Amino acid sequence: QAELVESGGGLRQPGGSLRLSCAVYGHIFDIANMAWYRQAPGKERELVAGITRGGITNYADSVKGRFTISRDNVKNTAYLQMNSLRPDDTAVYYCNRDLTQDPVGSTWWGWGQGTQVTVSS
Repeated sequence: QAELVESGGGLRQPGGSLRLSCAVYGHIFDIANMAWYRQAPGKERELVAGITRGGITNYADSVKGRFTISRDNVKNTAYLQMNSLRPDDTAVYYCNRDLTQDPVGSTWWGWGQGTQVTVSS
């Protein structure tokens, strides 16, 4: 059964770090362009970081130099290393395909439950 399972979120003080994981089941992961997204309360979901099947990465300006996306095609898992966390990083984080890198007409896989990241002193 196709499924995305995010984990690794938590509560951190500003300046702290977290490593998120996204396990992908039932999809062809190694040829997929993947991304991490986040949605804060009252805001639209936004793309945080993407990684192509070839390993090329891209980041939202707000996280450049602080977050690092990576993938393990053997484990069918994508990761997001988050350093120097700020209160405005607080959101639910999700992973899915990176449709900005996919052909027109491509659609997301079914969304997982996400993982909550809260940055507060």
